Amino acid sequence: MENDRPTDGPGPIAPLRVAVTGGTSGLGLALVRELRGRGARVALVARGSERVERVAHGIVGDVARKEDIYPIGLQIVGRLGGLDVLVNNASDLGPTPLALLADTDCEDLERALATNVLGPFRLTRALLGALAASAREGRGAVVVNISSDAAVTPYPRWGAYGASKAALRHVTDIWNAEIESEGLRLLSFDPGDMDTPLHALAVPDADRATLKRPETSARDLADAIAAALPRPRASLGCPPPVAVEGGAS
Repeated sequence: MENDRPTDGPGPIAPLRVAVTGGTSGLGLALVRELRGRGARVALVARGSERVERVAHGIVGDVARKEDIYPIGLQIVGRLGGLDVLVNNASDLGPTPLALLADTDCEDLERALATNVLGPFRLTRALLGALAASAREGRGAVVVNISSDAAVTPYPRWGAYGASKAALRHVTDIWNAEIESEGLRLLSFDPGDMDTPLHALAVPDADRATLKRPETSARDLADAIAAALPRPRASLGCPPPVAVEGGAS
């Protein structure tokens, strides 16, 4: 991960320029590796400077902080020379351990909303110009917002996370309806229950053997991105995306 050289992998989607938030662990890290393995150029964004700074095209920033958004966006476009795909993957559970809504501090709910809804909204909005330029050039433009079945199922103790993911899912659908005619696509993608640090924080007693590997979800997500792009690029060895519904990423 310390270099930016493509490795051999199925379904090449080069020369895509992709930004992934939350890109140093879990699904984000697996997706960065998957996309680079297919030949894409990837800029990852994460809060932890120690891991980010060792990676080519790594950007330190917190999407939950309004003041970080434009610096993040400028660095993404500057390092990649434009943008074709944005994956809003960074997520926050809210209170940990998970709590009933009546026991959830306002600050925990506020943080989940800032990370899971406002962050993706602000970053997408900041990068719309670059994405629109890519669409006009015929490269296509896709924004993927990472969702969860908690966005549609009211699981007890998942209130902050579920409410924020539900809001993100609806924002995604509305925005897609508004701009799809301009050649931009916004997608919700539910990666399922995965063996990731976020899931371990939410459900520490879960049997890891029953959980999906993040690498599996990353392959599914890369295929979904390829399928959402214009037909010539989507036909480059990528099978149709699978339908995925599951839990915390």
